[in-house]
Amino acid sequence: MPRSSALEVKGLYARYGAREILRGVDLCIRQGEIFGLLGPNGAGKTSLVRAICGRLKPTAGSIVIAADDDRRSASRPIGLVPQEIALYPSLTIRENLEVFGRLSGLTRTATRLAIEEACAAAHLAERLHERVEHLSGGWKRRVNIVAAILHRPALLILDEPTVGVDIDARNALNHIIQTLSGHGMGVLLITHDLHQAEHLCDNVGFLLDGALDLQGPPQALLAAAFADQGEFIADFSEILSVNEAKMLQEMGFVTTTGGSSWHLIGNRPPGHVAEDLERAGLKPREMHFRRPNLDSLFLRLLLKQTTSVVEGAA
Repeated sequence: MPRSSALEVKGLYARYGAREILRGVDLCIRQGEIFGLLGPNGAGKTSLVRAICGRLKPTAGSIVIAADDDRRSASRPIGLVPQEIALYPSLTIRENLEVFGRLSGLTRTATRLAIEEACAAAHLAERLHERVEHLSGGWKRRVNIVAAILHRPALLILDEPTVGVDIDARNALNHIIQTLSGHGMGVLLITHDLHQAEHLCDNVGFLLDGALDLQGPPQALLAAAFADQGEFIADFSEILSVNEAKMLQEMGFVTTTGGSSWHLIGNRPPGHVAEDLERAGLKPREMHFRRPNLDSLFLRLLLKQTTSVVEGAA
């Protein structure tokens, strides 16, 4: 594997009993790259992370993680930040970091130096004396990230790092992630925040039913999928009747929300679409027009998957 890769997964298969949960996954993350892993619940994201971390044995395929000779510890090339906060609430930030530094294999002196360096990058130095239980959700996430990078891993895995934090905290965390990427760390970001993925990640991949359905740079994927098309969105206050839903479907609208939010992608002027809705007697609570984004692409892939499942069962 080239030294420029932080992670390389080839032809990965895995099972839980008789159920195949990963199906031929190929994934490469370069050093300094932020890769966004996207997909619905149950798609296999957690299973893939468990396999990368050595907690799930694949039935086929390979996983190789870069070993950087310049790191302080070659024994743990992965840093993992789980979705749930993994800190000791009654300890201070410094005490937590000292514990995690020693657990990662660093000496006492190396841990102290690593804390100084990491806290400078994450702007934690002035709060090291504070107990974790008194921190906001955003600051806890920040400490969790620092705890995971003290040993300078080649690959940092972040599982929904912005869940439960406000916009300012999310922006601060994004800045830290970009800083780590700029220092050459490979980052695997598992997120449902498609806006975050679109603007933060160098590449993204959609994991659907255990397989990476589509991957590449966000803007390149959007250009290939939608070209110069626009997206018209009609949000209704209530779930529509069967006849109302049928009328929208005949216009080309689709939905995955149970019938309250409908999307139409195409080249028709927004005004013409709004007129069609009015003539049909359909009165959305809100209508807006936008350029298709990763949410739009995700919706298209989910509908494609649903259609394939229905056709396969027929």
